[in-house]
Amino acid sequence: MNILIVGPSWVGDMVMAQTLFQCLKQRHPQCEIDVLAPEWSRPILERMPEVRKALSFPLGHGALELATRRRIGKSLAGQYDQAILLPNSLKSALVPFFAGIPKRTGWRGEFRYGLLNDVRTLDKERYPLMIERFMALAYEPNAELPKPYPRPSLQIDPLTREAALAKFGLTLDRPVLVLCPGAEFGEAKRWPSEHYAKVAEARIREGWQVWLFGSKNDHAVGEDIRARLIPGLREESVNLSGGTSLAEAIDLMSCADSVVSNDSGLMHVAAALNRPLVAVYGSTSPGFTPPLAEHVEIVRLGLDCSPCFDRTCRFGHYNCLRQLMPDAVNDALQRLQGSVVEVH
Repeated sequence: MNILIVGPSWVGDMVMAQTLFQCLKQRHPQCEIDVLAPEWSRPILERMPEVRKALSFPLGHGALELATRRRIGKSLAGQYDQAILLPNSLKSALVPFFAGIPKRTGWRGEFRYGLLNDVRTLDKERYPLMIERFMALAYEPNAELPKPYPRPSLQIDPLTREAALAKFGLTLDRPVLVLCPGAEFGEAKRWPSEHYAKVAEARIREGWQVWLFGSKNDHAVGEDIRARLIPGLREESVNLSGGTSLAEAIDLMSCADSVVSNDSGLMHVAAALNRPLVAVYGSTSPGFTPPLAEHVEIVRLGLDCSPCFDRTCRFGHYNCLRQLMPDAVNDALQRLQGSVVEVH
């Protein structure tokens, strides 16, 4: 049985999609799973043993380009028994339709009748978590999901990890604290730089080193955090934001002894690497997309105005993050230090 998954467009969602792949493998041990997704997701998919192939989808988020979708669909004709769509858009249903895949499964979305022939109606109360909404598509409608739920687990090749360490001149002679201070979603997910700097300072004084990760957009934030460290401590940190590929970032993050992250895609990567993780929440909630790992501390204030899920604070104060003090994160890190996790 060959299954085509039309994958999501965000890092965290792609990591969480592994729970669906695991369910499909449990239900159909001999099935082969290919994932049609943006090229950036290849390093994530290559680290999921359930996935046979990552198929690069050349269109950007939101682009219709009907002729291109028809061409891709025709190129996949006759290869798959089922397609499962994780996005809810009409556009995402076009390639499986043009490919003539016999069974096309997905949640009822924007005018997809006809394009899908296994249309599910989502009961948000029954499936409050995103992973539940992904996993449910592996089973018959309204099925009880088997528990315990699977957790994403990215597999690391020691050779590529060693190559990444060598490329960036990094050593593991001291414990590694990874900081992920960015968030593509917006300012209302970003814990302030001065708070991250206090956490970095506390760990460096204990003999740790600090690595900062993120996209090119997060490089300035990383530099701001480092600039707040006094000379002598600053040299024990390195800002890798925008300097690594996603593949290198994943491999290097697997070396972390602890991670502190905003609610972001890299938070889900850290969880899938089973790193001890402190997840900082402000405008969002762990009730829908929590980090799925054993050694996790969630830190949030739970103000009356949060979660609001806004990109920018409607009141302009960002108190849900600004008033969340570094001591809370340092205490959470201390609690996690008792959980020694082997790098796999």
